[in-house]
Amino acid sequence: MKTTTLEMLAEQAGVSLATVDRVLNERGGVSPRTTQKVLDAARKAGLKRILPEERRHAWQIEVLLNDDDSFFFRQLASDFAAIATALGYRRVVLHRTFVSVSRPEKLALLIEERSKTRDALIVFGHEHPAIYQALQRCKKRGVPVVTLITDLPGAERLCHVGINQLQAGRTAGLMMGSLVRQHGEVIVVSGRIEYRAHQQRIQGFRDIIEERFPEVKLREVLAGQESRMTISRLLEKQLQQSNHVVGLYNTGLGNTEISEALARHRLTNTCILITHELYSTTRALLARKALSLTLDQNTVRHAQLAVNILLSYFEHGEMPKEYETGRVNFMLYTQENFLNH
Repeated sequence: MKTTTLEMLAEQAGVSLATVDRVLNERGGVSPRTTQKVLDAARKAGLKRILPEERRHAWQIEVLLNDDDSFFFRQLASDFAAIATALGYRRVVLHRTFVSVSRPEKLALLIEERSKTRDALIVFGHEHPAIYQALQRCKKRGVPVVTLITDLPGAERLCHVGINQLQAGRTAGLMMGSLVRQHGEVIVVSGRIEYRAHQQRIQGFRDIIEERFPEVKLREVLAGQESRMTISRLLEKQLQQSNHVVGLYNTGLGNTEISEALARHRLTNTCILITHELYSTTRALLARKALSLTLDQNTVRHAQLAVNILLSYFEHGEMPKEYETGRVNFMLYTQENFLNH
């Protein structure tokens, strides 16, 4: 096959020569719509070779995740890799890219760049104009996007996958109010405050405490910003200023630093500590009775749902319901039931 023939196909399909090569040699990384255009052009030109089947190529999916050192994102990345392996490289290829949450413009740029070569994107990001604009361009290209964990309301995405964050916060508030046996102050440590997920957790927690437990006084929220050093500094200052701390709710990472601060102030056995995720640190804290409750988001379910929604969309044309299809149920773990999971 002459190069000029490939060039003719590229011109007829309105794509680059490299794209034609990727489609005809099944190298992947080309959207279904573009693949179809190239194959239609090849058939029309009477190209004398066996053409690949439209759906034989592996679906190329880009997963864009936060690059912090929290358990949740490290485990989520591992779960995505395991799912891709189980499905097999001929059906799906998952590409994982990590980007700092403090650089939304870079995330927006990656979304736009990857949408040119991937069939779909799975994105963790927060509300920022550049990200919304990038998702709009994805839709124009016909590249579906699934958002993860923290919602982007009104964004051009196929579906959102995650727990009900407001409900999680309300559950944490209900458990805190029920477990605290005396009047006192409760400290709230927040993850990235600009993330809707953390905003909703705090809102739900505050609403329940104010509605049902007036004897509990909420201190000003500490914006930990997913920085262990910042969490330690802010918490130490507040513990020194507080009169009678009876509870602490942490919406993000930093459980090691928080437990160490409570221990320094001899509050381990008297302060109700509630946090998120079940992993080595929270398991150890539960075993030592230094943690009362953790709400786990189930990373495996996030990864499974996100990939399944895209495969159902690609292979069967199934349109998910914006929230219902991607809803993940969270699980409560205490000192009594964490050993079995």
